[in-house]
Amino acid sequence: MITGLAHVNILVPEGTLDLAEEFYTNTLGLPSAPVPHLQKGTLLWFNLTPDGSQQIHVAFGKNGELDSRRHACLRVASLEALLNLQQRIWEHLQRGGAAAPLHADQPGEQNSGAQGVEYPSRFFARDYAGNRLEFTL
Repeated sequence: MITGLAHVNILVPEGTLDLAEEFYTNTLGLPSAPVPHLQKGTLLWFNLTPDGSQQIHVAFGKNGELDSRRHACLRVASLEALLNLQQRIWEHLQRGGAAAPLHADQPGEQNSGAQGVEYPSRFFARDYAGNRLEFTL
C-alpha cells in the first residue's frame, strides 16, 4: 500500500547543479540532503520535510517540452507562507540571473493552472531548467 511521497526526480542540464542549489536552497528555502558518495557532483537532494522522508532529487537530463504540464506539487504550511514564497520566486524572476525561474505566476494575479473551486490557493513556477512546480496549501 502506498503511504506517501518519497521523492520527485527532476532534470537539469549537465553542469548546472550550482544553479539548482541556488534556486532550490536560496529561493525556495529547501535544505540540501547528503547524496550517495559515488554520485556526488551528478545529483542533488533537497528535503521537503524535516526528517528527510520526502525529497526532491535533481539529476542531469533533458526536459523535452518546456511547456509540459508535468510537475511536482509542493505543499506549504499556511496561506502566509504560500504568498511569501510566491513573492520570493517572483522577485528572483524579476532579478534574473542564470538560476532565475523561467516563469512564475505574478502575485495578486490569476495562477496559470486550471481554474475552479477545487484550487483555492496555489501558484505555478518553472525553475531555470523548465521544471514546472506547483505550490499549494
